[in-house]
Amino acid sequence: MKIKQSHIQDTNSKSLQSHEESFDFLADKLNNKGVNVNNLIAKLKEFQVAIPSWALGAGGTRFGRFSFYGEPSSLEQKLEDIGLLNILTQTAGAISLHIPWDIPEDYNTIKELANSLDIKFDAVNSNTFQDQKKSKESYKYGSLSNTSEAVRQQAIQHNIDVINIGKKLGSKSLTVWLADGSCFPGQNNFQTAFQNTQDSLKSIYKELPNDWKMLIEYKPFEPNFYSTVIQDWGTSFMLADECGDRAFSLVDLGHHLPNSNIEQIVSILMLKGKLGGFHFNDSKYGDDDLTVGCIKPYALFLIFNELVYGMENNTRNPDLAWMIDASHNIKDPIEDLIQSLEAIQEAYAKALLVDQNELKMAQNKNDVVACQEILQNAYRTDVRPLIQQARFISGGAINPLQAYRLLNIREELIKERGRHSVATGL
Repeated sequence: MKIKQSHIQDTNSKSLQSHEESFDFLADKLNNKGVNVNNLIAKLKEFQVAIPSWALGAGGTRFGRFSFYGEPSSLEQKLEDIGLLNILTQTAGAISLHIPWDIPEDYNTIKELANSLDIKFDAVNSNTFQDQKKSKESYKYGSLSNTSEAVRQQAIQHNIDVINIGKKLGSKSLTVWLADGSCFPGQNNFQTAFQNTQDSLKSIYKELPNDWKMLIEYKPFEPNFYSTVIQDWGTSFMLADECGDRAFSLVDLGHHLPNSNIEQIVSILMLKGKLGGFHFNDSKYGDDDLTVGCIKPYALFLIFNELVYGMENNTRNPDLAWMIDASHNIKDPIEDLIQSLEAIQEAYAKALLVDQNELKMAQNKNDVVACQEILQNAYRTDVRPLIQQARFISGGAINPLQAYRLLNIREELIKERGRHSVATGL
């Protein structure tokens, strides 16, 4: 299915007048405060978030998986879905592949399709948390940390293979997440597991092209419930620092214990020049299963406040990789992704409204009340007209979710693919 520009214009016409009134009101209000509205809109237009190839189908749990029908059953169809998402939002201009779930059969065809949809290839993701059909060794007891050298070498080679796949597509970074750990006391020697992981990552890093980055993700628990080898940002930082200048920590918002101060983690990693990227999601209890911003929108804003400050002041930190990573268990995946992109843009726009100089002066005076007011005044601002304007002038839908439904996109996908098509990967 393809969305024509005339379709976007038709849906925009239904809400254009209301949008213009809202935008003009907000723009006047912000201009009177000395805010450069045009600069804000330009930054929102530039902000792009990668969509993972596994996010276009229904997610699942240990207990079941419920399809939303019309799922993309090939990499080509996944790209087409991201193309639809990008046309509507003008914010989803990249795809992040998970290997071996989405190995291209014809690289030229895939690259041509992505180019026609104005989609770039973001980080490629390795998978050593599942045994593959043709694998000689098993990852049941770990991969890069395994006591068996043969298992470690297989996991290392897989990551090198993923790098080579990414090179063919034009990707520039590798994301490594390990399920390695233990379920019972005494099962692992913590030091041995850590050292094996460090040595394995170094071997992978040696094969990294000079213009690539390695992103090392962390997670406190699951699938192991006693210990995880890369369990927190400090461990990720140590591993990245030992590997070299092109290795960085990757922060997944759902990969923290309850009430962790993620904004502080982000700030310190940027200060040290070691924050490589983000996986956006939200969580109530344990993992990254929920739509971005649906549970903790203020926390997301506080994180972006530190990101905006860091992007301006921590010049040795690299450009960040942004990606959504959530499991769409009961929602239409495309609708869930639209909501996620909107929440990310809102948090970013509100953070851009924070007067960092004013905040710094209040901090230096220990004026705690003023500090809180500066942040909360920005957070309480309804920035949706700014985001809508950025989309509108870029050729996107003023209200992407409304346009998605008015255009009956899911129904059209079901007609093309059938009700029982199943997405590759998860």
